[in-house]
Amino acid sequence: MDSIMNVAEVQLSYISNVKSSTGYKINSSQDAYELLVKYFPDDTIGYRESFKVILLNQSNRVLGIVPISEGGISATYVDVRLILQAALLANATQIILAHNHPSGSLKPSTLDDTLTERVKKVSELMEIHIADHVILSPEKEYYSYYDEGKL
Repeated sequence: MDSIMNVAEVQLSYISNVKSSTGYKINSSQDAYELLVKYFPDDTIGYRESFKVILLNQSNRVLGIVPISEGGISATYVDVRLILQAALLANATQIILAHNHPSGSLKPSTLDDTLTERVKKVSELMEIHIADHVILSPEKEYYSYYDEGKL
C-alpha cells in the first residue's frame, strides 16, 4: 500500500442541543459554583482531585463543561492543550477553570497558581479570557480566584 494512504483523518466536532440564548448564564462565582457542584459528584469530591472547564460564549452563557483530568488524592495532571482544544472547538470566548481539593482546604497551592498563570498566558494568545478559577471543597464551600483579585 502506498504510504500516502497511511494518514489518519482527523474529525473534530462540537454538538450542542441547547440554544446559546437559553443556556445557563454565569454572572458571578456563586453562579459558577452552583453549576459546578452538580458536576463534582458527592461520592468523589472528597476522594480524588478532578479538573473541569466551563466554556462560555461572549454573553456568559454556558456552552458546555469539559472534564480535563482525574487524579489522585492530592493532585491531578492538567494538560493546557486539552483546555484550549475544547475552548477552540466550542468557539468559547471565555472559560472558567475548576477543580476540587479533597482535603477540604480552599487555599490555592503554588501549583494551582502556576497552572492558572500558564493557562491565562496561553489563552490570551488565542483571545480567550479566563473568567475565573474556582476551587471546590467537599464541605460545600468554594474559593474564587476572581473574587480574591488573583485574576
